[in-house]
Amino acid sequence: MADEAVAEHPAEPAAPKAKDARSPEAPPRGGARGDDKAKDAPDAPGSSDASDAADAEAAEREKERERVADRFKDRTRDPLAEEQGEEEPTDAAAATRARRSGQKLLASGRDLVSFDRSDVSQVHINNISVGLDALRSGLPMRDGPVPEEELLRIRRTHIEPEGYVRLRRALRARRLLVLGGAPGTGRASTALALLEEVTRDGEGRQNSERVRRAGPEQGVRGLATQVMGGEGGHPRGTGYLLEPALDRPGTLPPDGMDLDQLASALAEQGSYAVVVVSVGSAANPLLAGRYGAICPPAPTRELVAVRLRKRLEEEHGDPARGGGGGSARDGDGDGDGDGGSGLDGHGDRDGGRDEGRAPDVDQDGDRTRDGGPDEAGSLSRLLERAAELREDPEVTEAVGLDDLRPAEAELFASLLAGHLLGSVDRAELLSGCRGLAAVQAYEWFAGVDRALAAPPPGDGRAPVRSGTAALFHPVAFRIALAVLGGASHSAVSAAAHLLTWELSVQSDPDSTPARPLFCDDPESDLALSRARPADGPVDVAGAEVTGRLIFYRGAALPAAVLAELWDRHFPVRAPVVRWLRLLADDPRPQVSMRAAVAAGELSVRDFEHGYAELVRPLAEAPTPRRRVFAATALDQAAGHASHRRAVRKVVEDWSRHGTPALRWTAAMALGYGRSADSMDDTLDALARIGVRDDGEQLAVASLNVVRLLTLPECATVLRRLADWTGHRGEEYQDLALVSIVRLALTDVDEVLDDEPGTPLGGRGDWPLLLALAATRPELTGKLADLFWTALNTARSRDVALDALETLLRSASRKDGRAWTREGLAALLPALTAEEHEQRRLKWLLRRMMRDQDRPLTEERARALWRLAVPARQRRSEEEESHG
Repeated sequence: MADEAVAEHPAEPAAPKAKDARSPEAPPRGGARGDDKAKDAPDAPGSSDASDAADAEAAEREKERERVADRFKDRTRDPLAEEQGEEEPTDAAAATRARRSGQKLLASGRDLVSFDRSDVSQVHINNISVGLDALRSGLPMRDGPVPEEELLRIRRTHIEPEGYVRLRRALRARRLLVLGGAPGTGRASTALALLEEVTRDGEGRQNSERVRRAGPEQGVRGLATQVMGGEGGHPRGTGYLLEPALDRPGTLPPDGMDLDQLASALAEQGSYAVVVVSVGSAANPLLAGRYGAICPPAPTRELVAVRLRKRLEEEHGDPARGGGGGSARDGDGDGDGDGGSGLDGHGDRDGGRDEGRAPDVDQDGDRTRDGGPDEAGSLSRLLERAAELREDPEVTEAVGLDDLRPAEAELFASLLAGHLLGSVDRAELLSGCRGLAAVQAYEWFAGVDRALAAPPPGDGRAPVRSGTAALFHPVAFRIALAVLGGASHSAVSAAAHLLTWELSVQSDPDSTPARPLFCDDPESDLALSRARPADGPVDVAGAEVTGRLIFYRGAALPAAVLAELWDRHFPVRAPVVRWLRLLADDPRPQVSMRAAVAAGELSVRDFEHGYAELVRPLAEAPTPRRRVFAATALDQAAGHASHRRAVRKVVEDWSRHGTPALRWTAAMALGYGRSADSMDDTLDALARIGVRDDGEQLAVASLNVVRLLTLPECATVLRRLADWTGHRGEEYQDLALVSIVRLALTDVDEVLDDEPGTPLGGRGDWPLLLALAATRPELTGKLADLFWTALNTARSRDVALDALETLLRSASRKDGRAWTREGLAALLPALTAEEHEQRRLKWLLRRMMRDQDRPLTEERARALWRLAVPARQRRSEEEESHG
């Protein structure tokens, strides 16, 4: 047939003849294709003298066919759009991406170190011991002088953070410095290093107690009085370190006049003071004033290098190179460690590869730990291997933190040194590294609300509980970030405020908690939660825009936070469950789907509680959004081998005996492919749901059959679809036909769980039917046969033709660039092998060209015709037409 044939006006192809009266609807599969069935095929035109009764009967049959076609079309609509209106599209692609992102941040199976947090002061990993008090914030600072030995250690080992010189100059010039930072980042150690340096050359250089810690209960006013104490006071040139308790409800921060008074007193006495505060709404006015400065954390690499060298040198008995020991605790209650403990002038930053040799054996197999001429060489080799072991991908993954704080660097270095020296094996090393995130989560939540039971400092009145919202907000933000990490900063912050309200009400149900409106400080949220911002895509109404996303600074922290929250703090479960139910109703997939993944992870930690409080109630909810939440949580639990059997039993029972809402939820869970023992069992369950009650839930069942086509067992799904088209039951035929049409109308990124780099993932905006035809050529024949069946069955013909038009229009983009031509080139020749099929395609192309809203150009119509009809066949038909 010549290309010009497209522009002609062919008659619509006549209805094929009935072939198999046994199966009223479905054409036979395999081999030569049969014609449509007699039940839905149009009647042959009657004779001109037909009676009025025959005409009426034919008209009634035509109306019945239209009703059947309309009912079939209803079943191809999106089952997730019930609450949004049938014309409004759902964000299925955004939901899929959000679920995938949530799963990446909450990786299954992290082996967190277990230790009793209820009454413990040490973390023990083999023979490595680190005090938890060194990691815990909020411990009271004891009033008294700093020992000279500690000042000496700080002088030798402290690493100067970025901007240290600027901080020193400011302290010398103003005598007072308000130093802000997150707990555990080395801020107190930096303050001590500053005070040690400025007092060493000051008026109090001969004083053995020239640096002192001031008790937090004194406050700025109390410290000013102490500095001006005169008789019985401290000598001139003293340096003071103060960490006021600003986080207690009812405690007011010092104002500018208080700071000026203290600075004046310090200047009169030739003394210095550093006031250490945590970043946050209470301290922000102080940090914004003339005395305020932010303390950057010490760099991780240098911290670990120095700690590691010190440990190894201690083992080799070389005090000249060791530079003073010190523990992870600096005694200030801040948990900063030596935080600062850093390079002593010998730190190697680079090294060789850990080749798996015995930790205390050199390349020649000789022991070198007893000293002798090989000792220095052995130490050098150990340092090289230590540097490489530190960068080992498995070790890095086990640590799961982007940067380490001083006490964490101490523990990490101890583990590395123990492994290199033979006292810690590989499994213990990795287990200990995984424990770092667990210890951080413990520190974040231990005794947060104890301050509510304590009266304000220096006041004998009853406890003040009006500050619950301010107290709980940092905790709520960390939980929200663990659940919604990777979402926009605004979404995480809004969710954190919702959780703050729930926590406050749970803590004090008789009071209405205050809701501060202008206290948010994004930089403080980041610092207090070890978070980082990043620009990235945000899904809005089906389109992607660039937004400000937020993540934890470490892949291990989300799972560690949820584990600590759920396993150790049972009273907090009730408000968190209420909060998750609120998130389940959020219309933004980036919120609801991430929350569903987190709910699944929490259910794994206590399946009885998660099932009773989250999964089952939401699975029976009247709205599809809540039922999708429950299905996603169930699938996340099924991702754990320990819970897969239980989840499959639940889904099996729901699919057989559940209410309509439970069967709907079961269908969505089955679509992920992990809620049944095999693909055949999954399809059997979906068929039970789809054919029951006259196909009431056929739409959701067919949607999840299509989702299964993205899995490796795609061929099994196509085989079962072919079986259903030949089934005697019309409801099974409808399930197959609706699934086939939906396959052509569903884009890949609406149903694909794989990463974008996979063959299907690289075609995210392609119709799934064409993407499969392009990437799985061995399936093209089956796909063409199934779609041909939908085109040649009367009740699905109109919808299938509309779907074929959608496929044809996707051949190229509006700007002319190729789009799905590769998939059409594979599918169309198999779909139009017969002459009447080519006539139908020709008629459809002509209809598209006549479309008033979106007319198809003749050039594109010719291109599509060339894709469908092989060149050899076109030439033979052209020769025949020209004689």
